[in-house]
Amino acid sequence: EVQLVESGGGLVQAGGSLRLSCAASGFAFDDYAIGWFRQAPGKEREGVSCISSSDGSTYYADSVKGRFTISSDSAKNTVYLQMNSLKPEDTALYYCAASRFLGVVTTTPDCPDPYFGSWGQGTQVTVSS
Repeated sequence: EVQLVESGGGLVQAGGSLRLSCAASGFAFDDYAIGWFRQAPGKEREGVSCISSSDGSTYYADSVKGRFTISSDSAKNTVYLQMNSLKPEDTALYYCAASRFLGVVTTTPDCPDPYFGSWGQGTQVTVSS
């Protein structure tokens, strides 16, 4: 059974940092792409960043480029999202998700969420101004 467990969310002041973790189990980690998505109240879910565990290729939404960094540790079956220079508009429930389509990172424009079939429960990130 595929399981994804997020952690690391919390309350931080604008300009601060958080590191989210996504611990994966139940599948061959290197055969999947992992994505981070977020959803703020009243807004649609959006893709934040994705990584192909097999070759390390990455995608970032324009809104987080230069501030967020995604990384993967195959030995720990964990994907991280380092978030720096946080802004109030980054406030959202952050989810990680797994896709069996490794090409989602390099062949799609924005890691669309229909490609991701397994989702975690989410971790809340709140950035105060």
